[in-house]
Amino acid sequence: MYIDSHCHINFPELAARMPEILAKMAENKVTHALCVSVNLPEFPQVLALAEQYPHIFASVGVHPDYEDTPEPDVEQLVALSAHPKIVAIGETGLDYYRLEGDLEWQRERFRVHIRASRQTRKPLIIHTRASSADTIRIMREEGAGTDKGGVAGVMHCFTESLEVAEAAIAMGFYISFSGIVTFKSAKELQAVARAVPLERILIETDSPYLAPVPHRGKVNEPGFVCHVAEYLADLKGVPLRQVAQQTTDNFFDLFKIARQGGLDF
Repeated sequence: MYIDSHCHINFPELAARMPEILAKMAENKVTHALCVSVNLPEFPQVLALAEQYPHIFASVGVHPDYEDTPEPDVEQLVALSAHPKIVAIGETGLDYYRLEGDLEWQRERFRVHIRASRQTRKPLIIHTRASSADTIRIMREEGAGTDKGGVAGVMHCFTESLEVAEAAIAMGFYISFSGIVTFKSAKELQAVARAVPLERILIETDSPYLAPVPHRGKVNEPGFVCHVAEYLADLKGVPLRQVAQQTTDNFFDLFKIARQGGLDF
């Protein structure tokens, strides 16, 4: 079985097709998915999906790209994360690719999420783009990760260098690969994926974006995460079953979710 560790099935492209989305997950043996929050106004939709479907989990957080949106504080994130289906804080982090100017608000928002993670003991889902040095620096300053008394987390949709991956792993974080790793142009990322131990890897779609080969260019969905696993198995020269089992175990370990059965394919 496979688990999509990061998707946005509450987004309109997918929410309107929910029966089809769930059927495709079952067809491709994708047994669980984590629907990730990007802002507080849409959080009720995320939570509603997790409450409705036993195999869907959720997070609470505000994405760094969302500039004109209600700003969270630690107390609010802690309160919202108390629901049993909320298994993580985020997505949070830094993104200097799309936004310019004084981005101190983005760094402060990131710090708030790390503090909420430390208080709740729920892992962080971290987004970093064109900002890896500051991302790692703030993680260290705020005590993110098990090495500073915090909790583990995941560097989602990873596209950074092996050095950044190793720094995050040293803090107890997992590295999550999306459909990007299957793209022919992603040679540097593929080299990183070869080097990262399978014991520290998660797989994701980040749907509705970044559909993996052979669906590149289409609307992505959780059922396609199997193709990320297949590519990683080929890349690492290991059996697909091993990638499926290890990434599933990693998901349950990180998000403290009880394991539900074994592989069935």
